[in-house]
Amino acid sequence: MSKVYLIGAGPGDPDLITCKGRRILAEAGSVLYDHLANEALLELAPPDAERLYVGKKKAVHSYSQEEICDLLIDRARRGLTVVRLKGGDPFIFGRGGEEVEALADAGIEFEVVPGVTAPLGIAAYTGVPLTHRSHTSVVTFVTGHSTEAIDWDKVGGAETLVVFMGLTAIGEIARQILARGRAPDTPAMAVRWGTRPDQETIVGTLADIASRVEAAGMKPPATIIIGAVVALREKLNWYERLPLFGQSIVVTRARGQAAVLSERLRALGAAVIELPVIELLPPADFAPLDRAIERLSSYDWIIFTSVNGVRFFLDRLDRSVSDLRQLRGRICAIGPATRRALEDLHLKVDLMPSQYVAESLLEAFEAHDLAGKRILLPRAAVARDLIPEALAQRSAMVDVVEAYRSSMPEDAPARAREIFTGVHPPQWVTFTSSSTVHNLLQAAGRAPLERVRIASIGPVTSKTLRSHGLEVHAEAESYIIDGLVAAILKDRHPALKGSL
Repeated sequence: MSKVYLIGAGPGDPDLITCKGRRILAEAGSVLYDHLANEALLELAPPDAERLYVGKKKAVHSYSQEEICDLLIDRARRGLTVVRLKGGDPFIFGRGGEEVEALADAGIEFEVVPGVTAPLGIAAYTGVPLTHRSHTSVVTFVTGHSTEAIDWDKVGGAETLVVFMGLTAIGEIARQILARGRAPDTPAMAVRWGTRPDQETIVGTLADIASRVEAAGMKPPATIIIGAVVALREKLNWYERLPLFGQSIVVTRARGQAAVLSERLRALGAAVIELPVIELLPPADFAPLDRAIERLSSYDWIIFTSVNGVRFFLDRLDRSVSDLRQLRGRICAIGPATRRALEDLHLKVDLMPSQYVAESLLEAFEAHDLAGKRILLPRAAVARDLIPEALAQRSAMVDVVEAYRSSMPEDAPARAREIFTGVHPPQWVTFTSSSTVHNLLQAAGRAPLERVRIASIGPVTSKTLRSHGLEVHAEAESYIIDGLVAAILKDRHPALKGSL
């Protein structure tokens, strides 16, 4: 038999899971997850791990509690490392106690990994401290599933009252507290999807919070906080003031490359939707690249136009009988990310253009005599011929070899339909190359892109977009990821122009 881990997934933001929770997820053979556990966390599990949704919504249960316990026991007896991924903390209104009791009775080894419970996350992300020396030193947690089961005489006067799962009964909750003598103007708020980019917050008083929730059409799941500390939100609310809060942005980069852009956008408050329309593959034929590696010492220059070119070239070099000692020529890199990838290999970059496009690279080479020089250009299978043609006109001997190729993932069309026809379509789509433009158009068509704002990493990508009749709303001034993010910020907040 193996072991079952009850892991708190935290309140919504996937970054709030503990380091221990992440480590165990990475070793899981089976993951049983709840409705309130962010599905992004499932990416932490091994690709071949079972992922089974066992969540419960109000009156809609995919599995009964008894069935969930049976599933945990069954998978443990099969020798799997089992993760029970629960929203918030397993032991705070999460039925974690019932589940570990069942495991203990069955003789199954288990461990509980605590998580950030919803009120703590909501307090941090709404600017409402649950305790404050000037306002309260007592916090009371109750579950609002059944208001008649709550002893309101005990909890009605709590200085800070936190109600889990009580949104549908918020009117009755307010009436019960008012009946215990609490002032009608006591601050109150309801928060849906706390700590997530789609966090929704409604603030009022005991007297009007129910009508405000109804008028806004707020739906469960939500948490209610009542008490004087709610008044501090206006001063301390940092999260909803982030410059991209409320903006949902599609990232079209390949899976292994999306993280840098996604993390930048999330840090600014955006809801990031990853839609990889590119996957990078080895060349269809390795022979040209292998021949170039065999005569690597004969080249005077080697030009890397992307991090991908560096990665695939070095991977093939590692598989050959040669190594970096054969690299005698000087190195040119387009862009700081490409330069860093080379410097990580302890290689010096001799030339980098001021702008990260082919035209600027050619300008950088003007100071160098290229007559008779041998130049190696390992790059994508489909790329502009501007560089090799211009270098050849200067009497250089240029070997262009395919180091990698790109294609569209099979699931891209279905994923695109899901994103662009959903209840909450995105406001932005980002493009980091002409290939991402072509592939998304192939996957989704042009119509969805006419209804969103478009951000482009540079003039070449923008030209491709405009050739398809699409408007570019934000174009990076420096053709790198940080430049793309800055362009979106400037579009959203024109006053920032010139200060970024």
